[in-house]
Amino acid sequence: MEITKDKVVSITYELRKDNENGEVVEKVTNENPLTFIFGVGGMLPKFEENLDGMKSGDAFKFGLNSEDAYGPTVENAVVDVPLEVFKVDGQIDNNILQVGNMVPMMDNSGNRLNGKILEIKEEVVKMDFNHPMAGEDLFFTGAVTEVRDATPEELSHGHVHTNNGGCEDGNCEDKGHDCNCGH
Repeated sequence: MEITKDKVVSITYELRKDNENGEVVEKVTNENPLTFIFGVGGMLPKFEENLDGMKSGDAFKFGLNSEDAYGPTVENAVVDVPLEVFKVDGQIDNNILQVGNMVPMMDNSGNRLNGKILEIKEEVVKMDFNHPMAGEDLFFTGAVTEVRDATPEELSHGHVHTNNGGCEDGNCEDKGHDCNCGH
């Protein structure tokens, strides 16, 4: 089966910074492949472009420049956050509040984002909300391990169902129970 829009795709890969000889950043293996619905906006557009039309068993090797990946580092994404934000029940959790930690946050509109703590000052915490790979060129080497049709439930929910987020095949209703993925 060929990778086209609305297909569930599973891949393994090795991600390197810069080029095929760069530092290994991530390795995704057969034990836990990356599985996603192709063409629904969950992946980088240029990443999907490089996989389009491939079949199970096909190998791939391609680079993405930073503009086609996570974009450049944005200066105004480094901000000072009031120290008060980090208090829980009036106390600061010093296990969380450490330079280098990634902390899940929410903006004023309720959007979830992660910020890296750069510096802790007396009344503010300097945080970087750029994607960790912003400003980096990426290089992928890997293989397509599976291509299948997405189920109607997966398409309506916009994500793949697995044992961790619903029925493995996505046909929760056929088994007489509801999907537990939160939709």
